[in-house]
Amino acid sequence: MPVEPEAFRHVLRHVPTSVTVVSGMVGGVPMGLSVGSFVPVSLEPPLVGFFVAETSATWPKILPTETFCVSVLAEDQARLSRRFAVSSTVAGQFAGAGLPCSPAGLPVLDGAVAWVDCRLHNAHEAGDHLLVLGLVEDLGVGSGSAPLVHHLGGYRRPHDLDPLV
Repeated sequence: MPVEPEAFRHVLRHVPTSVTVVSGMVGGVPMGLSVGSFVPVSLEPPLVGFFVAETSATWPKILPTETFCVSVLAEDQARLSRRFAVSSTVAGQFAGAGLPCSPAGLPVLDGAVAWVDCRLHNAHEAGDHLLVLGLVEDLGVGSGSAPLVHHLGGYRRPHDLDPLV
């Protein structure tokens, strides 16, 4: 018996995820989308991955450039994540966000906890999403703030990041 989408969504919303913005430069114009499924994948070679909905209007514009930067959002950047989660004008997305660039010239969101510059390694169909793998070319720690977390259908601030053991 197949799992119903509502049951799937209900159970898996209990799994906390990081909140990131994947950005790129398309013809000299910064573009980005909010992604809540960013994961480290491999040390050798250094790979990261994320999932993007096939319905994304932004990812198909970034994909042909074969480069992108992932900004890991800080706990005070929930509004910024929402801005990149909905289709909007490019100017509207980045307005007031602060836009330093990585050494590769890719947009990094000001105040992000960390950033990771990638070259497209490959992308695979995964149901109604694409699994995108990026070969890490550069990375750095940003603000040093606690990360923004998505849990139970909303944004959360981690209360305690100290190890329990």
